[in-house]
Amino acid sequence: MKSIWSETCDIPQREPLRGDTETEIAVIGAGMAGVLIASALQRAGRQVAVFEAKRIASGQTRNTTAKITAQHGLFAERLIKTLGEERAKKYAEANLAAIEAYRKLIAEENIDCDFSNESAFVYGDDESLLENEAKAQAAMGLATYLVSNPDVPGGAKAAVRADGQAQFHPLKFLKAISEPLTIYENTPVISVDGGELQTGGGRVRAEKVVFACHYPFINFPGMYFARIHQERSYVLALENASIPGGMWIGAGDGGYSFRKYGDLVLFGGEGHRTGENSGGGKYDVMRKRASEFFPNSRVRTYWSAQDCVTADGVPYIGLYSDITPNWYVATGFQKWGMTTSMASAMILRDMICERENPYADAFDPGRFDLKTVAGTVSESAQAVKGLTRTLLKIPKEKADELPRGHGGVVFLNGEKVGAYKDESGEVHAVSVKCPHLGCQLEWNPDEKTWDCPCHGSRFDAYGELISGPAQENLDRE
Repeated sequence: MKSIWSETCDIPQREPLRGDTETEIAVIGAGMAGVLIASALQRAGRQVAVFEAKRIASGQTRNTTAKITAQHGLFAERLIKTLGEERAKKYAEANLAAIEAYRKLIAEENIDCDFSNESAFVYGDDESLLENEAKAQAAMGLATYLVSNPDVPGGAKAAVRADGQAQFHPLKFLKAISEPLTIYENTPVISVDGGELQTGGGRVRAEKVVFACHYPFINFPGMYFARIHQERSYVLALENASIPGGMWIGAGDGGYSFRKYGDLVLFGGEGHRTGENSGGGKYDVMRKRASEFFPNSRVRTYWSAQDCVTADGVPYIGLYSDITPNWYVATGFQKWGMTTSMASAMILRDMICERENPYADAFDPGRFDLKTVAGTVSESAQAVKGLTRTLLKIPKEKADELPRGHGGVVFLNGEKVGAYKDESGEVHAVSVKCPHLGCQLEWNPDEKTWDCPCHGSRFDAYGELISGPAQENLDRE
């Protein structure tokens, strides 16, 4: 499961941190957000060092569909209702400014990253809904209008078209802008206390700290675990498939997305909350739909992505909390991480350099309204459900009953564990308790991983950490 971006671009490896060091600004995470933030700060004259647990772009950036767009699905009416027209307009303006920032940077630095200007489309069969959405997007500043009967796979009655958007190869871009930066790979940040970071390679002293690591792993203060959940989705790169130009996404839940990359069609969908795929079969469904939409197509490669989702659908960009004035955060990008990564870079650069930013208050992590309260209650209920599962869910199988190549929560030697039986028949048993906050993990048969339904941490079949907020591997049983 290697993305087309990973197949077609290698980024040179950087050395890990060895020993203690100091820097003005420490950025945690070397995905698109972390690298863009560090680059913007360095170009503003600040001293910056980036600390990455694995490799540059080894997290979600390599698995994106790489759309640079301010049209974020069926979003405008909802945001105007929940944020108010003024803040919703700032949200859109920030993302439009981010697109222009990409164009300017790519042109000035002459970056070869397969950048192309495209139109974005939200398609569906509810014409009235899409007509209202088109008006709301136009009110927020997007160049949008309604088109009838668009030529999209599977058909649709209407689509909202937004011109002036773009797409690119994210790793080719990241490779270029990361070159002049100080980045320590294979240097996980284990803890942060004020301006001191403890990493796997030594201590770091910094005046300011930026959490750009997809999901903030410091639980208190901030309580991001109560305000964010994670969702997974799936992508097939198809040969012998064709779509009209542009970037397409279905309106509402269950819709599919399409975009071209060279002679391939990137076909995405079948999203679900992380930890809620115990039945599996997502790639099978995707392949079935691909055969319906593109009868002569072949799958060249396939992969999955994971997105952080906030309670009100707006990323958290700004101060980490009121009591940590030198900590900053950028998270909760949903499916629009390429655009909002650039927005994060502009907002956090201005905050740290003590400049006014016209968009910052729309993304303020400290915002508190009824929508956020409702979302927090929902996330708390999901966590209680995950913790209760640990106590009450009784396994139906014993470890020796697992088929080869399968895993699940089972009894082994009279105890409830997570077990994976490899193709040779050996059973690999791990703790079923997530080391983050103790929720019971679920087996994901599509990807042979242990996933947390509460906060989205993931581990491979043998208990090795894939992504947080957990910071540790699973205990071996």
